[in-house]
Parts: sequence; structure tokens; C-alpha cells
Amino acid sequence: MANVHYRVVEHEGGWAYKVGDVFSERYATHDEAREAAERAAAGQMLPGATEDIEFQDEAGDWHEEVSLGRDRPETDVTG
Repeated sequence: MANVHYRVVEHEGGWAYKVGDVFSERYATHDEAREAAERAAAGQMLPGATEDIEFQDEAGDWHEEVSLGRDRPETDVTG
């Protein structure tokens, strides 16, 4: 199972949460950024519908898979 880590950090004169190299929007306070990160992390763990998906890999090859709605990552928030 995948793990997604949300990290609250200072960003552009305020606060944001970061997943990998991607920043959220800027928040005025640490508490606002932390609450937003916790909402996003909780939402990512919610089950969804099972769907067929198509995606292109880095080599340009296309793949088809079934994405199970119950196959959700584990998440955590730090910072």
C-alpha cells in the first residue's frame, strides 16, 4: 500500500502543505495550513468507485488498469 506524506512548511511569506515537491496554496497561519493538510489527507483515504483507467508512462507507452475504489493510500501529516 502506498503512503502519502503531507508536510506543513513555511512558503512565500506564509504557510503551505507539501506533498513530494508540490506545494498547496499559501495560508496565513500554520494552523490553517495544518487543518487544510489534515482535510486533504483524510479525503485521500476515502474509498471511491472501481474504475478502468488509462495512463501513459515516461517512455510514452499506454497502459490500461482497473483502479479499485478501496485501494487507498495511507496518509500522515507532519509539521
